[in-house]
Formats: sequence, C-alpha cells, structure tokens
Amino acid sequence: MNKYKLNILFVIANNRTRKDGKAPIICRLTYKSKRKEFATGQFTNPDYWKSKDQMASPPNENYVNNQLSLISQKLNQAFLLLQFKEVDFNVDDIYNSFLGKKSNAEKTIKDAFEYHTNRMQKLVGIDVKQVSVQKYFQTLEHVKTFLKFKYNKNDYLLKDLKMNFINDFEYYLKTEKKFKPHSVYKAIQRFRRVIRVSVSADYILKDPFVFHKIKKPKKQIVYLTQTELASLEKHKFSQVRLEQVRDCFIFCCYTGLAFQEMTNLDAKNIIKGFDGKQWISMERQKTGKQFSIPLLLKPKKILENFLRSSNDSNNKLLPIISNQKFNSYLKEIAEIVGIDKNLTHHIARKTFATTVLLYNDVPMEIVSELLGHSKMSITQEHYGKIVQKKVSEQMIFLSKKLNLKNNK
Repeated sequence: MNKYKLNILFVIANNRTRKDGKAPIICRLTYKSKRKEFATGQFTNPDYWKSKDQMASPPNENYVNNQLSLISQKLNQAFLLLQFKEVDFNVDDIYNSFLGKKSNAEKTIKDAFEYHTNRMQKLVGIDVKQVSVQKYFQTLEHVKTFLKFKYNKNDYLLKDLKMNFINDFEYYLKTEKKFKPHSVYKAIQRFRRVIRVSVSADYILKDPFVFHKIKKPKKQIVYLTQTELASLEKHKFSQVRLEQVRDCFIFCCYTGLAFQEMTNLDAKNIIKGFDGKQWISMERQKTGKQFSIPLLLKPKKILENFLRSSNDSNNKLLPIISNQKFNSYLKEIAEIVGIDKNLTHHIARKTFATTVLLYNDVPMEIVSELLGHSKMSITQEHYGKIVQKKVSEQMIFLSKKLNLKNNK
C-alpha cells in the first residue's frame, strides 16, 4: 500500500448555469498533487448545494445525491484495486480504472502494439503503406511466441519491460527462430518503435531501449553476373512454366520491377516518353514514389512474345503466378542452368541495379531514380560497394594499360 491518499471533491460549475437555474456538478480528483476533473452528469441549483456536506439539499435532490455517492464508491474501489496490484499509478490511471479501462500502469505489450498499429492503419493511403502495418503484426507474433517460449505467458506488462527482456528476445530470434542478422535487426527496430510510441503515450515511464544497441548488418548484395545472366537468357527449357518464369525474371533484370509491380503491370503502364520511345511508368509499391523506366529492347521483346501467346482478358502484360511458386520455380531454373545462388525474384532487381546499370557506367543518381528509391542515400548504402569494385577493376585495367605503354 502506498502512503498517498485520493481526495474526491464535488464542486459546482457556477459559470455554466443553465436556463433552468441548474449548474453541472464536477468531480475533482487529487492524487500526488495532480488533479483530474470530469463531469458527473448531475445538475443542481447552486443555492441547494452544500459544499461542506458534499451534497445537494432537498427538494427532490435525493437522486443527485445517490448518484454522487455511487461515483465516490466506484472511485474508491478503483483506487483500492490499483493499490492492491502494487503498480505505480497516477490520477489518470484512477480515472481510467473508474471507467472500466486499463490504467496505463496495467498496459501490456499487446496494448502497445495495438495502439501503434491502430494509429498506422489510419495513415494508410496518406503516408503509410498497408504492407508496413502488416510487418508490425508479424513482429508482434514473434514477441508472442517468445513470451510463450521464455515465460509461458500470453502477454507482458510494459512496466516490467527491462533491458534483459530485449536482450533475451534478440537472442531468441537468433538462436530459436534462426533469423538472419537483417531480419533480427528489423524485428528489434520495429519493437523499439512501438515502445517509444508507448512512452510518448504515457503507457510506460522509461524507455527500456535507451541503452540497447544493435548494429545494423550490412546486407550482401546478391545478383547475377553478366555471364550468369547470359547463360540464363540463352537456355532452352523443356517445360513451359519454367520458360515463362525465366522470361519474367529476365524482364525484371532489365526493368528493376519488384514482384508486385511485375504482377500489376498492364497496358496503361506503358507510355510514350519525352523521347518518343516506350517507357514503363508506375508507382513504387514500397515507397509510393512514381518512377519511369525506359523499355529496353530485351524486355520489350518478352512483352511482345507474351502478348502473342496470351489468351487472358485481365489486361495484365505478364503471366500471374504467386510469389511462392515463382521463387520455387527459380530454384529449379538455377539448378538446371548451373547458377550456384539462392535465386529469388528480388535478385532480378539487384541484377538490374548492378550488372545492367552500374557495370555499364550508369551514374548512381540515375540508378536511384530508376529504382524508385525515396532517397539517394538508400541507393548508396546498398550499392556503394559495387561502385568501389567497379572503380577497382577500372584502376587495375588502367594500371595494366600504363605498364604496357612504359614497356614499349
């Protein structure tokens, strides 16, 4: 039990007297020198109000007094309940408990995620993508499985959240879930964001992430080399499904389209550019940024081939297949062609940025624009090493060239 007392005082709001001469009765709570006022929903004539006795005098004010008495009882019950729970609470928590709501001191990790995702959901279509909201739901599922594994609980009080919880969660993702470094980083990053929003909402007093450090892993860029890309283009597959998936993959190697963009591509996305040539114009699903890509000869021929053989009436320019099946077929394709890489659709986009653009001396700022990145720094972060490798190769070539001249 704490030493602080709850003071309940009913006061008349004389400045809000109605035409019938009655004024609202306000309840004023004071706890730890902090006040909270709320309307009781009861009215009385100020002349009938006895401030010292905290009641209205007759005639016909028994109902009002009974209602005020009930409010006092419920407030004291809420106060006692919070005391028995031995949680740190404030006057707002007492009021919330009185209303039947959870006090901030009783808020849990699930409450924190719900608060954050609800706020995000309202921003979908404004400056948030639905896919971003979904990732927070995925992170919550990881937290829930961790709670079952570590504590055999379904939820966890935010007030009990300490550094050791975060460290154990990170360790769990690495050892039990077998997450790769980048996936661990993203899960922790989203969890941190949820907790920081909870701090700003007064769900939790201190941010347990303040001293937690997790190093952002540098992702290894996997892409097809010129030789691998050429081998893939030349290979003749006996199965139509593999031939189609290969062609779609090659199409994306020369356009940089993400999987969903490839699936959504239809006739209206092919426009006549300022140069009189055909361009692909779309909105980047991940960032919402509009981007345009010149339709090179190879992807143009692939579109023409699909157009000739297609019987679909859905206006889509490429065959529609699930991401799971697409990547599954790519595994078969890689094995048949002899490409020793874990081939997925995303590698096509990486190949476009590296083998097709950067290795053909397309400037970084143009690469960033063609990829539809929201910031130039994102492109530099992902592909800076590729540029360094290109510079190194050019310098070796230059060195050999100079040596030949000197030896003459």
